[in-house]
Amino acid sequence: MRPPSCTTDRSTTAERWVAGGGEVARYLSRHGSSHVAKAVLLGAVPPVMVKSDTNPEGTPIEVFDAIRSSVDKDRSQLYWDLSETFYGFNRPDATTSEGARRAFWRLSMQAGIRAAYECISQFSETDFTEDLKRIDVPVLVAHGDDDQIVPLHDSAVKSAELIKKFDPSRLPRRTARAVRQVPHRIRSRPARIPEALSSPVTQSIPIPPHDTLQGALP
Repeated sequence: MRPPSCTTDRSTTAERWVAGGGEVARYLSRHGSSHVAKAVLLGAVPPVMVKSDTNPEGTPIEVFDAIRSSVDKDRSQLYWDLSETFYGFNRPDATTSEGARRAFWRLSMQAGIRAAYECISQFSETDFTEDLKRIDVPVLVAHGDDDQIVPLHDSAVKSAELIKKFDPSRLPRRTARAVRQVPHRIRSRPARIPEALSSPVTQSIPIPPHDTLQGALP
């Protein structure tokens, strides 16, 4: 993530999706928030995806090994298959868009194979726990509760709690929302996110088990 060096005040909102959410957390941890007023983590991977002794609820390493093997053997088929769960098109009541799946496949195939292979360990095994604890600006954590790529309760729920526990007296400004029946590709009312950021967040709010982005945000 490139530092927002073009501004001298805290006027920038750092917003990233999936692995980019880790970039936001790492940037704020390393460089501080002198140029950042707020942050948004959308369907993001932090704190850490892979299962371990310290993260027993995580995704087993074998899952990521299988992805690496598929990238090596037939990444074209992997990306086509992945597009279905990425958009939630495998759900019984889903309206499938072959155009969206083809666009996903086309963009995925443009990535270099080495980058595609090596990024798997980066987004699955990098631990952002300590980075999240150091964040000292208001953060909106939004995540689909039907996310089949980055499970909600092993990512957004934990991230929100880690941010809150950093220092409740200094940081009473964390809000988190589970977006009901939304897959990994959050497409539901994206315009509501900037609207929410324009309003001050003055208290910590727990993630409800089911909520809608429309109903949760001001």
